[in-house]
Parts: sequence; C-alpha cells; structure tokens
Amino acid sequence: MPTVLITGASGFVGFHLIVAAITSGFKVVAAVRRTSQVDHLQHLPIQFIDLNFVNESALAQQLLAHNIEFVIHAAGTTKAVSEVDYRRVNATFTYTLAKAVAQCGSQIKKTVVISSLAAVGPVHYQHQPITEYKLPAPLTAYGRSKLLAEEKLLSTGIDCIILRPTAIYGPREKDIFIILKAIAGGWEPYLGKVAQRLSFVYVTDVASLAVLCLTSSETGIFNITDGHCYDRYELANIVKQILHKKTTRFHLPMVVVKALAFVLEKWNGILKKPAVLNREKLAELTAQNWCCNISKAAEKLHFTPRYDLQKGLHETIHWCKTNKWM
Repeated sequence: MPTVLITGASGFVGFHLIVAAITSGFKVVAAVRRTSQVDHLQHLPIQFIDLNFVNESALAQQLLAHNIEFVIHAAGTTKAVSEVDYRRVNATFTYTLAKAVAQCGSQIKKTVVISSLAAVGPVHYQHQPITEYKLPAPLTAYGRSKLLAEEKLLSTGIDCIILRPTAIYGPREKDIFIILKAIAGGWEPYLGKVAQRLSFVYVTDVASLAVLCLTSSETGIFNITDGHCYDRYELANIVKQILHKKTTRFHLPMVVVKALAFVLEKWNGILKKPAVLNREKLAELTAQNWCCNISKAAEKLHFTPRYDLQKGLHETIHWCKTNKWM
C-alpha cells in the first residue's frame, strides 16, 4: 500500500483529499499542526504528523522516516495580517517542503500542490476564459503568495503537478456556506451591480483529480473548474430552487462597500488581525471574469468533472441539512 503525505489535512479540502486517497488505496499520513482541530478525522484510518516547515533537512528526515512516496500539499492560509505572513506560510513553507522532497531523491515519486486561480488573476468581462498561458496578474497578497509558491516550487525541479482550482465549494466549506445561509434566510446580497462571469469547482472533483495526479507522468500547471461559466446570479438561483425559497435581492452600493473595506482594513491592522474584507479582497470579489479553460487538464490529466454547480449544490445542501449546518 503506497503512502501519501497530505498537508493541510485538518482543513476543508484536506478532509476530502484524505477520503479520496483512502478510497484509492493509499495509506495516508496527515500533516496537521498541534493546535489543529482534528475531531472530524479521528474515525479515519490515518496517521498524524506535525511537520517541521522551517528546516528542510529535518523535514526531509521526517518524510524518509515515514516512508512517504507521494505528497499532496494543500496547506496554506487564506487569511493573514500582512503580505509577509502570506508569503511565509504559502510560499516559504511550500519551498521548504519542495526542497525536502528533493533531498529524499527517488523515494518520493510525485508531488501534487493545490494552488489557486487567484495566483493568475481574472480577465475582463468580454475576454476569453483564462488559460495557463495568461500572464499572471494576481489582485491580492494571497494570490501573489500563491504565485510565488508556484515559482519557488518549479525552481526545485522536483516531479510535480500544480493545480489551480477556482472557487472550491462543498461539504465543510465555510465561505460559500455564508452565502447559502443568507439565501436560506431570505436574503440575496450583491456587491455593486457590475456584470460578472464566475466559475466554481466541487471539492470532490478537486480531491479525486489530485489523487489521480499522483500516478500521472505529466508535470506543470493546470487550471481547474467544473468546465462551466456562470453569471453572478446563478448560484443563488440554484440554491433558491433547491430550498424552494424566495429572497429579497439587493445590491450594496460600491461606495459604501469600499468605505467599509477601508475601515475594516485599517481597524484590523491596528488589532493585528486578518480583515474579513479589505480593498484587495473586494477587487477580487467584484472582478468581472473568473471563467476558466480546462482543456489542458482534460487532455493531459484526463480531468472530467462529475459535478456542475446544480449537482454540487444539491449535494452540499443535503450535507448541510443532515449535519445541522442549515
């Protein structure tokens, strides 16, 4: 039974990666911090490890000692106080892991890294969907840190595949869940009135692909979505249909939202806490076009998404109700 290390194992995507890996016949070593909440993982046949991300030689020894043959790196942060913190967690830690993998030589056969479409940034509304050949122009410190992580990773020369998923949703995800809960409560808010093209991908599709990539001979960067493009109202329309709900739709004036983002940014800077909303994040949330071309992943990785937004939201809402999230 081959052994795969999954970092970020206690997180939303990490949980689904573990399930996919076990289902595919892998022994899983789950990397979590000592402070991580792992109650939801205790029933799974996995081994926990706390990795040394600040010392590549010590980290390499951990990988060798646990007979790690494959790596899926999903650890990272989406919220930080400063760009320095984003870079340390998302880029420097990834680079340390990659160098440790390199030190392990042939023992580690493949590394798959979960990056983000935020690393490349959006395009204008009328433009063609984003491809892997688009010149990266990330809008946020988070996106810049993920792009830097990709660059550092590729510089090590290890055998790796980088997946750039768009907005990932599904059971246990908390950000899009906020939207689902608002709609369930009869509210349908939007930031401004600008037209948008959006893309999504269901977490099970991401996890299944990541595990499949472990045995792929391909390398490089691949954009990942469900293969569809949605207007800004489609998610809410589907959720309302599933829940049989009517909502009050309203558009928050951008001048008000920008002022709020500015205040939250400054206030949280004083408190040294990550801001829920800042001006960079606002630019990302209101970007015109996040539609993505996945033909490269389809051709080289044989990626065929099983879930569109309708099917994925049905399954997500069913899970939320079953587990009393809604």
